[in-house]
Amino acid sequence: MATLTNGKKTRWESGVTPYAEMGYWRPDYEPKDTDVLCAFRITPQPGVDPVEAAAAVAGESSTATWTVVWTDRLTAHEHYQARAYRVDPVAGNPEQYIALIAYDIDLFEEGSIANLTSSIIGNVFGFKALRALRLEDMRIPIAYVKTFQGPPHGIVMEREYLNKYGRPLLGATVKPKLGLSAKNYGRVVYEALRGGLDFTKDDENINSQPFMRWRDRYLFCMEAVNRAEAASGEIKGHYMNVTAATMEEMYERAEFAKDLGSVIVMMDLTVGFTAMASMSKWARKNGVLLHLHRAGHGTYTRQKSHGVSFRVLAKWVRLLGVDHVHAGTVVGKLEGDPNTTRGYYDILREDFIPANPLHGVYFDQAWASLAPVMPVASGGIHAGQMHQLLDLLGEDVVLQFGGGTIGHPDGIAAGATANRVALEAMVLARNEGRDIVGEGPDILLDAARRCGPLARALEIWKDVTFDYESTDTPDVVATPSL
Repeated sequence: MATLTNGKKTRWESGVTPYAEMGYWRPDYEPKDTDVLCAFRITPQPGVDPVEAAAAVAGESSTATWTVVWTDRLTAHEHYQARAYRVDPVAGNPEQYIALIAYDIDLFEEGSIANLTSSIIGNVFGFKALRALRLEDMRIPIAYVKTFQGPPHGIVMEREYLNKYGRPLLGATVKPKLGLSAKNYGRVVYEALRGGLDFTKDDENINSQPFMRWRDRYLFCMEAVNRAEAASGEIKGHYMNVTAATMEEMYERAEFAKDLGSVIVMMDLTVGFTAMASMSKWARKNGVLLHLHRAGHGTYTRQKSHGVSFRVLAKWVRLLGVDHVHAGTVVGKLEGDPNTTRGYYDILREDFIPANPLHGVYFDQAWASLAPVMPVASGGIHAGQMHQLLDLLGEDVVLQFGGGTIGHPDGIAAGATANRVALEAMVLARNEGRDIVGEGPDILLDAARRCGPLARALEIWKDVTFDYESTDTPDVVATPSL
């Protein structure tokens, strides 16, 4: 170990130096407008000081290693150090702390989520001094936002492509997810679209399996789309999943979908940030809408003490550029509370999002006119919830009913009709100034008197609920003073 001077080791003596003493703890630091800011939920190991834990996170996610290195003298070292500048205890949880850390913009490559995440969530999440670590939120400075392309089209241009205004868009995922032949898969698409939906979609795990190769699926699905457009006089679409083992195969599938006339393709989050950014550039160049399925996100966004919040992931995908992303439903089968989900939707759709502890938003975020992303609500929703969905999620959203369309007792087209009539009745009532939350059930019942498929849907799903007893706490800021 190094020799101590007055009980404290000097910087250039050999041995292990605390991160706070190496300059990564700066309680007097005033963040610059160009800094990337992060809010980490830190759970230190027993006996580890929370300030030292915060400094360690700052150090290991920027320039530090476990000891001082002489090569620090070869660079403007302090300029590149991340700075932990605030540590607050989490109310009601004495083991956890919220640490705010600032990173100079020079640490990151322009327009690269891959590089940004390699720093912010790269090595540090395996650090032994921490029992758990969660990235709760980030402030992306405008100077860095402007280095990204953002969504290929955005909500306004999507509506202009589709000629659909004044209401949420309706979709459905083909069920069963796996096992259908290409022709039978196309039959599902046709029935759903002719019944009144705007979109149908592949699910995340439909790629090119032995029971249905991708090229056959695309052909039968586009035949279905074209027939449904002819029957309805509306623009329709099917999300062709172009996810594949290599980028070359993804481009091949996307090009084929475009050549067939598809207005939209989709990809899975599991392809990675670089592949997603490349597909975004392709979609912008070729005038095709780009849908992102957040497959796999729950492996690191769901836990409340370790991982990455979905609000951070929402910022990353808006930067790298997608037109749609699944963002939660509140009332369906997937996890999420109303306030947190509103925060996600604001991040995707609004141009400026103020800090809001109730929504779990730690920092003001300005997007500087970066195009908005259309959130997609899916997972256990049905026509009987239409008043709640419209009230909670707003107009600029895709409401995606899988089982809530295909599970209708009178068939797929009837399920689609039930959803479309329920939606249009609720939008009309809202535009008339009615209380769609309080009067919602009555509005739906009134519409059902004139629509048999809606009446059947309301009857069969009236008691469906996904409310499980849970010990999970809402994903919100625990220190409102931030």
